[in-house]
Amino acid sequence: MSGEKKISRRSLLQSALLVAAAQAPAHAALGLGAPQAEPHNAAPHAPRHDQRPNIVFLIADDMRHDDMSCVGHPFAKTPHLDRLAREGALFTNARCTTPLCSPSRASYLTGLYVHSNQIVNNDRNGLAEISHRLPTFPRILFNEGYETAFMGKWHMGFDDTPRPGFDLWVSFRALGLYDNNQFNVNGVREQKRGYTTDHLNEYAVKFIEQPHSKPFVLYVGHKAPHKPYIPAARHNDLYKNAAFQPPAVAPGDVEGKPILRYKPEPVDVLRTDGVTPEPQESNRDRLLDLASVARDRARCINSLDDGVGMIYDALERTGQLDNTIIICTSDHGYLMGEHGITEAKRWSWEPSERVPMVMRYPKLIPAGSKRDQDVLSIDIAPTVLDLAGVKPPAPMHGKSLVPVFGSADAHLRDSFLTEYFLEKYMPSVPDWQCVRMGKWKYTYYPTVPGADELYDLSADPREEKNVIGDAANRQVLSDLKKELARLLAETQTDMLMV
Repeated sequence: MSGEKKISRRSLLQSALLVAAAQAPAHAALGLGAPQAEPHNAAPHAPRHDQRPNIVFLIADDMRHDDMSCVGHPFAKTPHLDRLAREGALFTNARCTTPLCSPSRASYLTGLYVHSNQIVNNDRNGLAEISHRLPTFPRILFNEGYETAFMGKWHMGFDDTPRPGFDLWVSFRALGLYDNNQFNVNGVREQKRGYTTDHLNEYAVKFIEQPHSKPFVLYVGHKAPHKPYIPAARHNDLYKNAAFQPPAVAPGDVEGKPILRYKPEPVDVLRTDGVTPEPQESNRDRLLDLASVARDRARCINSLDDGVGMIYDALERTGQLDNTIIICTSDHGYLMGEHGITEAKRWSWEPSERVPMVMRYPKLIPAGSKRDQDVLSIDIAPTVLDLAGVKPPAPMHGKSLVPVFGSADAHLRDSFLTEYFLEKYMPSVPDWQCVRMGKWKYTYYPTVPGADELYDLSADPREEKNVIGDAANRQVLSDLKKELARLLAETQTDMLMV
């Protein structure tokens, strides 16, 4: 009977959507045409003896904090991400601790700053070897009886082979391709045809619909919406008339940032030891003006959002939805014209560090919650371990968000550190360390004297006026330098390999 009800419900839903599509413009029918995972007649799963929650962690690539419609994107529509925010919590001040792909993902997985977990950038030699030894939260939970699955972009070195602690491994080399990608499935390479985001979504649904005698961790690492922003064919016409206006650059903004005038010696990546830049996928002659880029980024996010809906539906069909915490976020933000910089990350400025973050877990998170605390990427690992009742095998730098779930006033931290380490093939962005304490934000460039920045974010949230030279701020600056030194010293921990 449960299978008959499922088929009937799906048929009715598809019919309703087709009627809506006929009556609505393309931009209002964003879920239509999305791939559907093959039906598996998945009945609600039998109750498990182990009632610890499932964990579903979804991470986008280069998705800005404001790339969801629920936070005011000017034209993009993300109905399924919006639903998660509506039925769970929206974290309005979530940030990564290093705004770059590989190190950010390592911090989410380990709960450690990259100066401790050693995944310091994208081009360091030995990243793959290090990443085989990381004490990731799925690996820790694997050791504590969880079933674990990884799908998508691992991106710590080019190696796509299975990492320890995963029952199911579905990945690809480095960034992978948007279309016709080759996947490594538990050590066996499979050439696929079609859109990579859709394949990842379908793999995720199939995993959820399998019978599970244990609680599970499902980690899905998307390529979308990373450059070259190639959308699924079904989304090509979305937003075709949408206008994009880059933010105006305020007078004195660029002039007040000496680092933008820093001109390092050019690097010959073919002759520089230890440099492994990834070959870039062709953009297939897509338009490169900023408005076209903004539209293609939004289109890529639509396929990711389709997958959120598919995963949501699979959890609901199998009776696992309310005993699953769903976390959706991004590895870092993206500059789209702020401070005169386009299509870039790596900087300490807010659009680069801030990330979208929504979570749903009705047992602890009231529907429609908004949380303004400073939440960091390193908080995810200790949070999911806390929910699973598992003590980390070694101290983590992040903090559990469980107290924040139930209280908008729960104290989380008074200050925090973010950091970036030079990539040899990208020398225009040097090392930096940044500390945020209250309304103040200080960025230190250890290799570029005279380039440091200080912002009062309460008066200047867009970081347009560097006030580091103001005499009135000498004490504040001294305090911030001391706090930065304290945070660095406090987090110089040895990583325990599990």
